[in-house]
Amino acid sequence: MRSHRKIWTTAAVTTAAVAGFVVFQNVTGDSADNSDSKAGPVRTDVRKTELKVAADGSSASLGRRDTAPFSMLGVTWTDPAAKVTGAVEVRTRSVANGTWTSWTPLETDIDGRMEAGPGVRGSTEPRWVGPSNGVEVRVTAGAKVSAKLPAGLRLDTVDPGKGSSLHAAPAAFAVETDAPTDDPSSSDSPAADPTDSSEPSPTATEPDTAPASETPSVTPSETATDSPAPTPSNSSSPTASTSPSASLPPAPPSTVPKPPITSRAGWGADESISPEAPEYTDTVKAVFVHHTAGTNTYSCADSAAVVRSVYAYHVKSNGWKDIGYNFLVDKCGTIFEGRKGGVDRPVFGAHTYGFNRQTAGIAVLGTYTDTAAPSAVTTSVARIAAWKLGQYKGDPAGSTMLTAGATGSNLAGTKFTAGTQYSFKQISGHRDGFATECPGTKLYGQLPAIRSLAAGPVTGLAIKSVTGATLSGTSYYTKSAITVGWSASTPSAFISKYELLVDGKSVASTAGTATSAKATLGAGTHTVQVRATHQSGKTSLSAAATVVADQTAPSFTTKPSLDLRTGTVDTTAVPLTLKWKATDTAALKEVRLTAPVAKTYGPTTTSASHTAKSGVATTWSMSAYDLAGNTAAASVAGTPVILQETSATKTGTWTTKSSSSYLGGKSYSSSAKGASLSWTFTGRSAAWVVSRASTSGQAYVYVDGTKVATVDLKSSTTKYRDALWTKSWSTSAKHTVKIVVVATSGRPAVTTDGLVYLK
Repeated sequence: MRSHRKIWTTAAVTTAAVAGFVVFQNVTGDSADNSDSKAGPVRTDVRKTELKVAADGSSASLGRRDTAPFSMLGVTWTDPAAKVTGAVEVRTRSVANGTWTSWTPLETDIDGRMEAGPGVRGSTEPRWVGPSNGVEVRVTAGAKVSAKLPAGLRLDTVDPGKGSSLHAAPAAFAVETDAPTDDPSSSDSPAADPTDSSEPSPTATEPDTAPASETPSVTPSETATDSPAPTPSNSSSPTASTSPSASLPPAPPSTVPKPPITSRAGWGADESISPEAPEYTDTVKAVFVHHTAGTNTYSCADSAAVVRSVYAYHVKSNGWKDIGYNFLVDKCGTIFEGRKGGVDRPVFGAHTYGFNRQTAGIAVLGTYTDTAAPSAVTTSVARIAAWKLGQYKGDPAGSTMLTAGATGSNLAGTKFTAGTQYSFKQISGHRDGFATECPGTKLYGQLPAIRSLAAGPVTGLAIKSVTGATLSGTSYYTKSAITVGWSASTPSAFISKYELLVDGKSVASTAGTATSAKATLGAGTHTVQVRATHQSGKTSLSAAATVVADQTAPSFTTKPSLDLRTGTVDTTAVPLTLKWKATDTAALKEVRLTAPVAKTYGPTTTSASHTAKSGVATTWSMSAYDLAGNTAAASVAGTPVILQETSATKTGTWTTKSSSSYLGGKSYSSSAKGASLSWTFTGRSAAWVVSRASTSGQAYVYVDGTKVATVDLKSSTTKYRDALWTKSWSTSAKHTVKIVVVATSGRPAVTTDGLVYLK
């Protein structure tokens, strides 16, 4: 079995090599933004089981079996440079319901040579399967006749431990180094009986039995073919291989705000399994985006366990010195610190073979080949990429030159030669630097949007509302105070501030999370805009809105007035016409009648038909409103009076007719030529009320002794109480209205119900 060495260190000591033990600097930087005060190391168990390989080497398998509980798995092999050209598939049994999954493929395009050193193995990508207690594996070499499986195939299952057991991290911690030996009973060696074997776990009480000669160097191993990191001229200690007495320079500040990051302690990293000191490069010129190629159905409450499992798989299964990625992001957008060394440091990771130096790796938990990443993911990836690049004056929308540390190719077929420089987007996908589908077709297609989010400017900025104002056409009208609301498609996390501009000048400034601001406008027409400042400093302007500030009330240029109109007369409903005209210096909105009934009229309406009770004085109250909300009021009063036919002065022959259809139940009728009726009154409008039929005749109408009309009473349908003729004056005065029977040939009869006047 493996020999285990325990080295105890205290926090914040300088990197040094001392005979017989290792002391290294515990560099955390500012990484504990989201760490729980109760967080601490959580033990993870990795169990390793040899696969049974067919005699011809073309396939391997592990029969269906019960296992100890696990939640992540992967298949590994001895040679990190070897590949499985065929397929690796697994089935697992759920702890929750005891059902078996269908066959699930494991991605095999990871290159194990991203770390070098004893015990480093080739592997599939790990896959999170959730709490499981049964497994079955099958591996095929591929269609080529010469295809063979790599040696040392085994299944590694990972139990991430219980997050609920997190506790405060101690001041000192045990560092365990696993030195591989030639002991045939080692779990890395083929087992005689292909059954699960749990990797030995160190204990704090185990003595340090490692001889001084086995103490590892504090200089971390390079990627197999990556060139050594250069020492920057302005730093006395850029990497872990510098003088033991040297210290790291201050981390450079970023040009953009730092997003919340869950520290390694926050997700329960067991630092004892990765005792090597971190290695640093001199800068971060680009970030590579990955996906972990697992399921997307995990609960975000399990994300820390997923990260612990990836960590354990990379270290205990792959033989790497630490988790490969610099950062991990779950589907809910939570950012996790990956490889140790300080989130604000240029930590040398293991994520993109040949291009690990001067880059950072960001891995999204899950598979995004056929499914697009949710906005929470793209937002967090853009935030951490922008912050990291901002430490080194990078441009998330720009390109940079990277020197290949190994010979290889990418998915597009571009060939890379070690030591040669190549152009990369500063936010690239794993497939841009290596022949892999990672980070999945869908997420790769979202990289342009991620670059735009990270680099700015703010997009989709638009004014959505202007409250305290009324929109008419393309302009808003207000008295003075307004609240402008807006929206943007860029998430607020990228926005430093908003400003409300009036006529090009900032009158209000808000946080990037705000969606509205207030302003007070002076009289006149104004141009209103919103300006958004992206965290990069780039600004965006919304389209302009025209806002007219108006404090002048509208006016009734024609005061309200009443006239009698034609129509059917009843004692409770005498036909009237209400007239007015209102105007405004800016824009009239409407005119409202508030009494005796409520009606609203448009700005161009100047009259309306109504009725009123006879003999009752009625006040008609009106208000004019402009679009700014200013108002003006006016009113007119009137009393309709019905004069019965019996109150008229008669000449000639008139016959009384009775019917409930007549006003008062009676009317006068005459066929005698020259017969007349006259009424004298004081008022400003008059209407003659008649009964009509197909046999009705004609009459002359005289006003104050002057003939003004010849009225024909003939109607195809019978009508009663019909106001057939009206006359109005500008003021109230004494008038006499006389009607004279014409005695029209064949239809001489004229029937009158009286006269109505308005006083």
